[in-house]
Amino acid sequence: MLDIFAWLVLIVLLFSTIAVVVLAAMLPGKIAQRRSHPWAEAVAVGGWVTLFLGCVLWPVVLVWAYVDVPVRRGSSAEAER
Repeated sequence: MLDIFAWLVLIVLLFSTIAVVVLAAMLPGKIAQRRSHPWAEAVAVGGWVTLFLGCVLWPVVLVWAYVDVPVRRGSSAEAER
């Protein structure tokens, strides 16, 4: 009976780990989409790529999801003001 319990615990831990990795990969992209980031798709791809490359730059992509792009001077958006 103890062997079956050990296998169940191992399977639950495996699925939990996979779920956390998938949620962490999706987080920057979801944040960027919710904030209407101009490069939301690039942020989403960056989240997935950095997780597969060792998570080193994942915090950078997360910060990028929160950073708004400043408006250039002389652009049409500033002329409308």
